[in-house]
Amino acid sequence: MAIDDKVTAALKKLRDYCESENYKGWDPYDGLNSKVYRAIPLLKRSAMWRLCVIQGFKRCPVNLRPMLRVPKEHNAKGVGLFLQGYCNLYTAVKAKPALAETFGTLDELKAKINEVAELLISLKSEGYSGACWGYNFDWQCRREFLFPKNLPTVVATSFCATALMSAYDITNERRYLDLALSAADFVVNDLHRTPAKRGFVFSYAPVAGNDTIINASLLASRLLSKAYAYDPRPEWLDLAHKSVEACIDAQREDGSWPYGLKAVTSWCDSFHTGYNLDGLAAFAQATDDAETIESIEKGFKFYIDNFFTEKGEPKYYHDRQYPIDIHCPGQLIVTASRTGRFENVKPLIDKVLEWTLSNMRNHEKGYFYYQLKHTKSSKIPYMRWSNAFMFAALSEYLVAEM
Repeated sequence: MAIDDKVTAALKKLRDYCESENYKGWDPYDGLNSKVYRAIPLLKRSAMWRLCVIQGFKRCPVNLRPMLRVPKEHNAKGVGLFLQGYCNLYTAVKAKPALAETFGTLDELKAKINEVAELLISLKSEGYSGACWGYNFDWQCRREFLFPKNLPTVVATSFCATALMSAYDITNERRYLDLALSAADFVVNDLHRTPAKRGFVFSYAPVAGNDTIINASLLASRLLSKAYAYDPRPEWLDLAHKSVEACIDAQREDGSWPYGLKAVTSWCDSFHTGYNLDGLAAFAQATDDAETIESIEKGFKFYIDNFFTEKGEPKYYHDRQYPIDIHCPGQLIVTASRTGRFENVKPLIDKVLEWTLSNMRNHEKGYFYYQLKHTKSSKIPYMRWSNAFMFAALSEYLVAEM
């Protein structure tokens, strides 16, 4: 079977699985949603215990969630990824009508886009300058800070808002665009900014913590750049540029980026590098900025040369093999497409997909695994991390290869 046919078959089975679950599921980081944990007040007050609970659930290859009563829930970023995926399917079916036999007619897909868009809107966080989204669980980062449930982040907001833009392009539902554009106001007014040599880095969230994360700042730039295409406010492009300048300055000579600007966040990984390139690509498309284009060239070369083996195995880190995370093959498709390099690296993409479909997927039920490790792997079907992400990525493949 040709790889295109394998992708189509895998995507259909994945869609059927996710729809049967109503897009609800578990998440690698949802341990603090455990009803058992929440019934013990002493644990809830301790940052160390919160961190231990999260990491225990995340790292255990056996799914503890049913026993410790972690409910399956909607995750806003996951729903945003599903919305983007359905928009991709609509585009693919419109270009290649034969795909309607597998994925539904344009009218059926438009109805699904409206359904998922309304679900996404129902999940937005309230009380901020514009539409924004967070995660459905408390999140403890080291012992430094706690992000409470539904606290909006720029990462989740960027994925959700740009998906609503895609939904508007298909449905002409103005409310979707208005909400998406208001997310730019969240970025401008609610995120704070860490000054850099040039420009600044947008914060991850509107509270202290994770203030110097490069991919978060570039996803903010992506959102502002995409919003500018619909409503060309000079302030949006200027702020996007200042963030881009700071993040380009953080790029290493070999084209790589550290995850963040602090010593404890100096690692380099695959899919966050992809996020960086996505953010730069959106700004370059809005401005044709030469410095940004040069940065993309350097960064994409490092990305392709260092995060995938000759066998098509995706690597999490540039300097070691494991863990192999499902985000890594999925982001390859998206980044190659958004930077306009899909055809150039399609042989690599196809090799990585062949390996991924063979090794990181439950063939009976259609869902994708979280991580493969050198020892005991985690094959828990996380809805946001694994399945929503691959739904969006595989549907992007159908669009990009046309």
